[in-house]
Amino acid sequence: MLDDVDLERYSRQLLVPDVDVAGQEMLAAATVLVVGLGGLGCPAALYLAAAGVGTLRLADGDRVELSNLQRQIAHTEAGLGDNKARSAARAVSAINRGVRVDVIDRHLDAVSMPAAVEGVDLVLDASDRFATRYALNRACVAAGVPLLSAAAIRLEGQLALFDTAAGGPCYRCLYPEAAADDGGLSCSENGVLGPVVGVLGSLQALEAIKYLVGMESTLRNALLVLDLRSLAVQRLTLGRRPECPDCRP
Repeated sequence: MLDDVDLERYSRQLLVPDVDVAGQEMLAAATVLVVGLGGLGCPAALYLAAAGVGTLRLADGDRVELSNLQRQIAHTEAGLGDNKARSAARAVSAINRGVRVDVIDRHLDAVSMPAAVEGVDLVLDASDRFATRYALNRACVAAGVPLLSAAAIRLEGQLALFDTAAGGPCYRCLYPEAAADDGGLSCSENGVLGPVVGVLGSLQALEAIKYLVGMESTLRNALLVLDLRSLAVQRLTLGRRPECPDCRP
Protein backbone atom coordinates (compact mmCIF):
# COMPACT_ATOMS: atom_id res chain seq x y z
CA MET A 1 0.00 0.00 0.00
CA LEU A 2 1.40 3.40 -1.01
CA ASP A 3 1.44 6.12 1.65
CA ASP A 4 1.37 9.89 1.12
CA VAL A 5 5.17 10.08 0.88
CA ASP A 6 5.19 7.41 -1.84
CA LEU A 7 2.43 9.18 -3.76
CA GLU A 8 4.51 12.36 -3.80
CA ARG A 9 7.85 10.68 -4.53
CA TYR A 10 6.53 8.64 -7.45
CA SER A 11 3.89 11.13 -8.62
CA ARG A 12 5.35 11.60 -12.10
CA GLN A 13 5.54 7.92 -12.99
CA LEU A 14 2.16 7.23 -11.38
CA LEU A 15 0.71 9.46 -14.09
CA VAL A 16 1.92 7.02 -16.75
CA PRO A 17 -1.16 4.89 -17.58
CA ASP A 18 0.85 1.66 -17.79
CA VAL A 19 2.21 2.22 -14.28
CA ASP A 20 -0.43 3.84 -12.06
CA VAL A 21 -0.77 2.69 -8.44
CA ALA A 22 -0.95 -1.00 -9.32
CA GLY A 23 2.33 -0.85 -11.25
CA GLN A 24 4.05 1.07 -8.47
CA GLU A 25 3.03 -1.59 -5.99
CA MET A 26 4.45 -4.24 -8.33
CA LEU A 27 7.77 -2.37 -8.36
CA ALA A 28 7.76 -2.15 -4.56
CA ALA A 29 7.22 -5.91 -4.33
CA ALA A 30 9.97 -6.77 -6.85
CA THR A 31 13.50 -8.05 -6.30
CA VAL A 32 16.10 -7.39 -9.00
CA LEU A 33 19.64 -8.73 -9.19
CA VAL A 34 22.21 -6.46 -10.86
CA VAL A 35 25.43 -8.27 -11.76
CA GLY A 36 28.23 -5.77 -12.37
CA LEU A 37 28.25 -2.25 -10.91
CA GLY A 38 30.33 -0.61 -13.60
CA GLY A 39 29.33 1.64 -16.48
CA LEU A 40 26.08 -0.21 -17.19
CA GLY A 41 25.10 -1.37 -13.72
CA CYS A 42 25.56 2.04 -12.08
CA PRO A 43 22.88 3.96 -14.02
CA ALA A 44 20.62 0.90 -14.12
CA ALA A 45 20.73 0.46 -10.34
CA LEU A 46 20.26 4.17 -9.65
CA TYR A 47 17.22 4.46 -11.91
CA LEU A 48 15.67 1.30 -10.47
CA ALA A 49 16.16 2.67 -6.97
CA ALA A 50 14.68 6.01 -7.95
CA ALA A 51 11.70 4.20 -9.50
CA GLY A 52 10.99 2.40 -6.23
CA VAL A 53 12.01 -1.20 -6.89
CA GLY A 54 11.62 -2.82 -3.47
CA THR A 55 14.83 -4.84 -3.28
CA LEU A 56 18.04 -4.51 -5.26
CA ARG A 57 20.64 -7.26 -5.00
CA LEU A 58 23.97 -5.77 -6.13
CA ALA A 59 26.86 -8.07 -7.04
CA ASP A 60 30.43 -7.08 -7.93
CA GLY A 61 33.83 -8.13 -6.63
CA ASP A 62 35.86 -5.29 -8.17
CA ARG A 63 37.11 -2.16 -6.44
CA VAL A 64 36.60 1.43 -7.55
CA GLU A 65 39.55 2.80 -9.55
CA LEU A 66 40.21 6.31 -10.78
CA SER A 67 39.70 5.27 -14.42
CA ASN A 68 36.16 4.11 -13.53
CA LEU A 69 34.91 7.56 -12.60
CA GLN A 70 34.68 8.73 -16.22
CA ARG A 71 31.55 6.59 -16.70
CA GLN A 72 30.57 4.67 -13.53
CA ILE A 73 28.32 7.32 -12.06
CA ALA A 74 27.43 5.64 -8.76
CA HIS A 75 31.06 5.88 -7.59
CA THR A 76 32.96 8.95 -6.38
CA GLU A 77 36.51 10.01 -5.63
CA ALA A 78 35.79 9.49 -1.94
CA GLY A 79 35.08 5.83 -2.67
CA LEU A 80 38.30 5.00 -4.51
CA GLY A 81 39.46 1.56 -3.41
CA ASP A 82 36.05 0.54 -2.07
CA ASN A 83 34.18 -2.52 -3.30
CA LYS A 84 31.92 -1.50 -6.20
CA ALA A 85 28.80 -3.26 -4.91
CA ARG A 86 29.13 -1.50 -1.55
CA SER A 87 29.89 1.83 -3.20
CA ALA A 88 26.83 1.49 -5.44
CA ALA A 89 24.71 0.46 -2.44
CA ARG A 90 25.57 3.76 -0.74
CA ALA A 91 24.55 5.68 -3.85
CA VAL A 92 21.27 3.76 -4.07
CA SER A 93 20.46 4.44 -0.43
CA ALA A 94 21.28 8.12 -0.88
CA ILE A 95 18.61 8.30 -3.60
CA ASN A 96 15.95 6.18 -1.92
CA ARG A 97 16.25 4.92 1.66
CA GLY A 98 13.09 2.89 1.14
CA VAL A 99 14.86 0.46 -1.17
CA ARG A 100 16.30 -2.64 0.48
CA VAL A 101 19.83 -3.33 -0.75
CA ASP A 102 21.49 -6.73 -0.55
CA VAL A 103 25.22 -6.54 -1.27
CA ILE A 104 27.25 -9.39 -2.77
CA ASP A 105 30.80 -8.03 -2.61
CA ARG A 106 32.52 -10.81 -4.54
CA HIS A 107 32.68 -12.15 -8.08
CA LEU A 108 29.93 -14.62 -8.85
CA ASP A 109 30.85 -17.88 -10.56
CA ALA A 110 29.07 -21.04 -11.70
CA VAL A 111 28.93 -22.32 -8.12
CA SER A 112 27.63 -19.16 -6.42
CA MET A 113 25.39 -17.88 -9.22
CA PRO A 114 22.30 -20.06 -8.53
CA ALA A 115 22.01 -18.81 -4.94
CA ALA A 116 22.32 -15.19 -6.12
CA VAL A 117 19.51 -15.69 -8.66
CA GLU A 118 17.21 -17.48 -6.21
CA GLY A 119 14.08 -15.52 -5.32
CA VAL A 120 14.55 -12.65 -7.78
CA ASP A 121 12.02 -11.48 -10.35
CA LEU A 122 14.53 -10.24 -12.92
CA VAL A 123 18.29 -10.30 -13.47
CA LEU A 124 20.27 -7.49 -15.09
CA ASP A 125 23.50 -8.62 -16.72
CA ALA A 126 25.85 -5.63 -16.62
CA SER A 127 29.02 -7.71 -16.39
CA ASP A 128 32.10 -7.55 -18.61
CA ARG A 129 33.25 -11.18 -18.64
CA PHE A 130 31.97 -13.95 -20.91
CA ALA A 131 32.47 -16.52 -18.14
CA THR A 132 30.18 -14.49 -15.87
CA ARG A 133 27.61 -13.99 -18.61
CA TYR A 134 27.46 -17.69 -19.43
CA ALA A 135 27.22 -18.75 -15.78
CA LEU A 136 24.50 -16.17 -15.21
CA ASN A 137 22.63 -17.34 -18.29
CA ARG A 138 22.67 -20.96 -17.10
CA ALA A 139 21.47 -19.95 -13.63
CA CYS A 140 18.61 -17.88 -15.06
CA VAL A 141 17.54 -20.69 -17.41
CA ALA A 142 17.55 -23.17 -14.51
CA ALA A 143 15.58 -20.83 -12.25
CA GLY A 144 13.18 -19.67 -14.96
CA VAL A 145 14.13 -16.03 -14.33
CA PRO A 146 14.28 -13.52 -17.23
CA LEU A 147 17.72 -12.12 -18.04
CA LEU A 148 18.05 -8.55 -19.29
CA SER A 149 21.51 -8.26 -20.82
CA ALA A 150 23.35 -5.15 -22.01
CA ALA A 151 26.80 -4.51 -23.45
CA ALA A 152 28.64 -1.41 -24.67
CA ILE A 153 32.01 -0.51 -26.11
CA ARG A 154 33.43 2.49 -27.97
CA LEU A 155 30.22 4.14 -29.32
CA GLU A 156 28.22 0.94 -29.75
CA GLY A 157 25.83 -1.00 -27.59
CA GLN A 158 23.21 -3.72 -27.51
CA LEU A 159 20.36 -4.85 -25.30
CA ALA A 160 18.18 -7.97 -25.15
CA LEU A 161 15.65 -9.64 -22.86
CA PHE A 162 16.08 -13.41 -22.65
CA ASP A 163 13.03 -15.18 -21.22
CA THR A 164 13.36 -18.91 -21.74
CA ALA A 165 10.48 -19.67 -19.35
CA ALA A 166 8.21 -17.99 -21.90
CA GLY A 167 9.73 -20.03 -24.73
CA GLY A 168 12.29 -17.49 -25.87
CA PRO A 169 16.01 -17.89 -26.61
CA CYS A 170 18.78 -17.58 -24.04
CA TYR A 171 22.00 -15.59 -24.12
CA ARG A 172 23.93 -18.58 -25.44
CA CYS A 173 21.49 -18.97 -28.32
CA LEU A 174 22.78 -15.58 -29.47
CA TYR A 175 26.43 -16.18 -28.56
CA PRO A 176 27.12 -19.93 -28.71
CA GLU A 177 30.89 -19.47 -28.29
CA ALA A 178 32.73 -17.15 -25.93
CA ALA A 179 35.39 -14.80 -27.22
CA ALA A 180 38.87 -16.28 -27.02
CA ASP A 181 39.96 -13.52 -24.63
CA ASP A 182 37.63 -11.45 -22.44
CA GLY A 183 40.08 -8.57 -22.65
CA GLY A 184 39.76 -8.41 -26.42
CA LEU A 185 36.41 -6.65 -26.18
CA SER A 186 37.01 -4.72 -22.97
CA CYS A 187 36.76 -0.98 -22.44
CA SER A 188 40.36 -0.96 -21.24
CA GLU A 189 41.45 -2.34 -24.63
CA ASN A 190 39.06 -0.48 -26.94
CA GLY A 191 37.73 2.50 -24.97
CA VAL A 192 34.20 3.78 -24.41
CA LEU A 193 32.54 7.16 -24.02
CA GLY A 194 30.77 7.58 -20.70
CA PRO A 195 27.35 8.54 -22.09
CA VAL A 196 27.33 5.36 -24.20
CA VAL A 197 27.15 3.10 -21.14
CA GLY A 198 24.79 5.66 -19.62
CA VAL A 199 22.38 5.24 -22.53
CA LEU A 200 22.55 1.43 -22.40
CA GLY A 201 22.26 1.28 -18.61
CA SER A 202 19.28 3.64 -18.73
CA LEU A 203 17.61 1.51 -21.40
CA GLN A 204 18.27 -1.53 -19.25
CA ALA A 205 16.48 0.14 -16.32
CA LEU A 206 13.63 1.21 -18.61
CA GLU A 207 13.07 -2.31 -19.91
CA ALA A 208 13.30 -3.67 -16.37
CA ILE A 209 10.59 -1.29 -15.16
CA LYS A 210 8.40 -2.15 -18.15
CA TYR A 211 8.78 -5.85 -17.45
CA LEU A 212 8.12 -5.53 -13.71
CA VAL A 213 4.90 -3.53 -14.13
CA GLY A 214 3.61 -5.84 -16.85
CA MET A 215 4.06 -3.65 -19.92
CA GLU A 216 4.49 -5.43 -23.22
CA SER A 217 8.24 -5.64 -23.84
CA THR A 218 9.47 -4.88 -27.34
CA LEU A 219 12.72 -6.70 -26.57
CA ARG A 220 11.40 -10.15 -25.75
CA ASN A 221 12.92 -12.41 -28.44
CA ALA A 222 14.74 -9.41 -29.91
CA LEU A 223 18.14 -7.70 -29.88
CA LEU A 224 18.43 -3.92 -29.93
CA VAL A 225 21.67 -2.77 -31.58
CA LEU A 226 22.74 0.88 -31.28
CA ASP A 227 25.44 2.74 -33.19
CA LEU A 228 25.66 5.93 -31.13
CA ARG A 229 28.14 7.52 -33.49
CA SER A 230 25.52 7.75 -36.23
CA LEU A 231 22.50 7.27 -33.92
CA ALA A 232 21.41 4.30 -36.01
CA VAL A 233 19.21 1.76 -34.23
CA GLN A 234 18.37 -1.77 -35.36
CA ARG A 235 15.98 -4.29 -33.82
CA LEU A 236 16.79 -7.88 -34.74
CA THR A 237 14.49 -10.85 -34.12
CA LEU A 238 16.09 -13.69 -32.15
CA GLY A 239 15.21 -17.37 -32.27
CA ARG A 240 15.97 -20.32 -30.06
CA ARG A 241 18.81 -22.62 -31.16
CA PRO A 242 17.66 -26.26 -30.93
CA GLU A 243 21.23 -27.38 -30.22
CA CYS A 244 21.92 -24.77 -27.53
CA PRO A 245 23.63 -26.53 -24.60
CA ASP A 246 22.11 -24.14 -22.04
CA CYS A 247 18.40 -24.06 -22.89
CA ARG A 248 17.58 -27.01 -25.15
CA PRO A 249 14.77 -29.21 -23.79
